[in-house]
Amino acid sequence: MDLGRVMKIAVAGLDAEGMRLKTVSENLANADSTATTPGGLPYRRKVVTFTNVMDRTVGADLVKVDKVQNAPGDFERRYDPGNPGADKDGYVLTPNVNPLIELMDMREAQRSYQANLDVIEAAKGMVSRTLDLLRG
Repeated sequence: MDLGRVMKIAVAGLDAEGMRLKTVSENLANADSTATTPGGLPYRRKVVTFTNVMDRTVGADLVKVDKVQNAPGDFERRYDPGNPGADKDGYVLTPNVNPLIELMDMREAQRSYQANLDVIEAAKGMVSRTLDLLRG
């Protein structure tokens, strides 16, 4: 496999994990948001799913974001009668976002992102060493 292919595969991984990090960040930013109208729905957690796509120019499967979709799960109820989104009984619905799970997802995405960066660095190093050998 040539190094150009390796770099394209790693860049596809960077793009996919970058979207995952963006989605986790959005989830964390909205973890405490509530509806602004009585009985309204709060923010719903989003999840990213990946798929393999055959890239004929590269001659290999590349990872791509398949979709970003709302995660299933129930909202928690919290008693907060002063909240503008509270229902007639004083309860508001809170997002189905668990910050601990989001932080674990973020860490996993960071590690995958870093692994792809390491692949690119290794490929660049191999190209550089090859050019040094050809010059010398």
